[in-house]
Amino acid sequence: MTNSDKREEREELLRVENLRVAYDLGGGLFSSGKKQFNAVDGISFTVKRGQIAGLVGESGSGKTTTGRAIVRLAPVSGGDIFYGGENIAKLPEKEFMPYRKKIQMIFQDPFNSLNPRMSVYQIIAEPLDIHFKKMSRSEKEARIEYLLKKVGLEGAHMRRYPHEFSGGQRQRIGIARALAVEPEFIICDEPVSALDVSVQAQIINLLEDLRRELNLSMLFIAHDIAVVKYLSDKILVMTNGKIVEQGSADEVCDHPKDPYTKKLIAAVPTF
Repeated sequence: MTNSDKREEREELLRVENLRVAYDLGGGLFSSGKKQFNAVDGISFTVKRGQIAGLVGESGSGKTTTGRAIVRLAPVSGGDIFYGGENIAKLPEKEFMPYRKKIQMIFQDPFNSLNPRMSVYQIIAEPLDIHFKKMSRSEKEARIEYLLKKVGLEGAHMRRYPHEFSGGQRQRIGIARALAVEPEFIICDEPVSALDVSVQAQIINLLEDLRRELNLSMLFIAHDIAVVKYLSDKILVMTNGKIVEQGSADEVCDHPKDPYTKKLIAAVPTF
């Protein structure tokens, strides 16, 4: 049995059903009532434990909003989000708090996602302070050193500040921060789009290694379907707030059905 087959037998971890995220646009001078823009318009998908699902689409398709809605950084207007069988879409903040530990996010821009006034130690210690309140300073230092080495940096880097690192190194710090609280599920919001091509491959390979070593599940958001195919077990194709096609990575890329999917594939010169 192949690794892919084994993953297919794994339990479902995340289920999104008819998710909708709508924003009020306001009414015009002669219009009555407010208009709404559906950034995410009734999408449904699942992610199994240990699986990477790639969510691909052009800018403005709604893919980043989808990821942010799962972690409550965007308002859920309708639908359900089940995590481990629990509907977390409408949980009060206090009851949702344990899921903030289980679900972490890696952001797109490694330059703006790290506080320039905080050292690497402070950046990674922040989630530890929230979720592991009894952890001592020595335990935190040991944890942070371990995490930095896990992502290919040195323990001594915890004393430095973000401006002292390259873009790729900053993204590694962001990954270490996401791993700090031992999550089960990571939402990767275009984590390589702001990086040089030579660095992109390093970060993608790091994410694959971490998935395998830590049995992580991921929602990998990107606009490049070639990158998504390389990393993902399944692919969700999104445009105008809707998922227009989904299936295994090979199925979607080798036998695309939707015209939009075919357009994304045609845009990759060496696909």
